Amino acid sequence: MKIAVSGKGGVGKTLLAASLAKIFKEAGYSVIAIDADPAASLAATLGFPDPQGITPISEMKELVEERTGTKPGEFGGYFKLNPTVNDLPEKYATRHDGIRLMVMGQVKRGGTGCYCAEHALLQSLVSHLLLARDEVVIMDMEAGIEHLGRGTAKAVDKLLVVVEPGRRSIETALKVHGLAKDIGIDNIAVVGNKIRNAADRDFITRSFSGLAVAGFIPYDAAVVEADIAQRPVVGASAEVAAAVQHIFESLNGTAVPKG
Repeated sequence: MKIAVSGKGGVGKTLLAASLAKIFKEAGYSVIAIDADPAASLAATLGFPDPQGITPISEMKELVEERTGTKPGEFGGYFKLNPTVNDLPEKYATRHDGIRLMVMGQVKRGGTGCYCAEHALLQSLVSHLLLARDEVVIMDMEAGIEHLGRGTAKAVDKLLVVVEPGRRSIETALKVHGLAKDIGIDNIAVVGNKIRNAADRDFITRSFSGLAVAGFIPYDAAVVEADIAQRPVVGASAEVAAAVQHIFESLNGTAVPKG
C-alpha cells in the first residue's frame, strides 16, 4: 500500500504519517517512510536517534553528481532525467525500530522554478519507491504534491489530507485536492485532527461535502507536552493512537463501523 499525507503546516500530518508507519510495522508489514516535507520532522516524530544527523538525499552532493552527471546547484546544463535509483533505499535509508526512513530534502530553490539535478534524482527515487517496491510506503508531504507527478499518481492508493478546524487549513486542503485531481489522484480522503468536540467534527464534514472523511483525531495536550519535552509524540496519547488505529483499519478495509 502506498499512502501520501498532505496538509497545511502545523495541522498534524507528520504525526499521522508517523503513527500509520508504526501501526503498519506492528501489523507485520515492511515499511518505508518518506519525509518529503522540507521541514523534515518525521524522523524526530518517529523517535529516531539524532534526527538532525540524517542527511537529506538532495544534499548528498557526490550522490547527485554520480547519478545525474551534474553537480547540485548547477543550472542550464545537461543531466540524466532518469538516473539509477533502485539501490538507494538499501544504501541510504536510516533504520530505527523496524522502520526505514528516507529524507528527500528540497526539490526547488525559491524563485528559480528550475528542474535541477536534485529534482530529477528525487523524482526518480519517489517513482521507484511508489511503483517498483512491494513495501508499505508512507510519504509525509508538504502542503502540496510537489514530489508527485502524473506518472506516479496511479501508484498512490490513498492521499490523506489532514485538516484542523480552521478556515486556512480548509482552504489549503481544497487546493491540495484540486492539484491531486489534476494529476489523476482520485482516491482522496480528509482526516480531521485536533478535534475538541462535535462542533469541530461537523465543521470539517460540512466543509468537505462530497469528499470522504477517513477519520477524526482528537486534540490531546499530551501530544503537545511530548513535543515540548522533545519526546517522541507517537504513542504519547492513547486516544490519538486509537483514532489512528481506526484509520489504519479503514485503509485496510477491516474497520468495524461505530454505531
